[in-house]
Amino acid sequence: MKNVELIGTKREANGTTGAKEVRRNKQVPCVLYGGTDTLHFSVDERAIGKIVHSPEAHRVELNIDGEKRTALLHDKQFQPVTDAVIHADFLEVVENKDARLSMTVRLKGQSTGVRKGGKMNQSMRKVRVKGRPEAMPDVIELDITKLDIGENIRVRDITLPGITLMEKPNDVVVSVKMPKKVVETPAEAAVAAAGAAAAAAPAAAGAEKAAEPAAKK
Repeated sequence: MKNVELIGTKREANGTTGAKEVRRNKQVPCVLYGGTDTLHFSVDERAIGKIVHSPEAHRVELNIDGEKRTALLHDKQFQPVTDAVIHADFLEVVENKDARLSMTVRLKGQSTGVRKGGKMNQSMRKVRVKGRPEAMPDVIELDITKLDIGENIRVRDITLPGITLMEKPNDVVVSVKMPKKVVETPAEAAVAAAGAAAAAAPAAAGAEKAAEPAAKK
């Protein structure tokens, strides 16, 4: 997991009014918890945006008015219209204590099934994990090269040393499926053929009637 530094400033007003004032100054109100105390602070919105919008997990070295703490970004809130970050929660890294984090799942390679015409379906783009921060990777990378049509990767198939996955073991993370309507069953083919014949009958009858006057001449 990569280290990134973030400079913050302690804030006294922790209510809604205080948060609005912080945002007007192009700052984002934040909270640090999980350690010996809870600390309210603010950071530059552009600086935190680089961390929040990154798909990778970061070990954040906080420098809050000269006081240094190590933390993980635990949760964030966005403005629904502009998608700007309006609040962030950080979980302090404590020695010999597990941390919980939601990690991005990244697919690697081109699936065998997709090359055959199958359709890739990634049903889980993030996975909740628990473990020592130093053991956590930047992202959870899955090699899908050998994944064929009808095959999948479930949570139980993912192994990360020192990390426990908090999702249900049978949950499907990614799968390759056959596209719909590619192969018709015999019954479907028979129905389609009967429908085509019924549609062609009136046209054929009309053609015969049109040909009768010409034959009489």
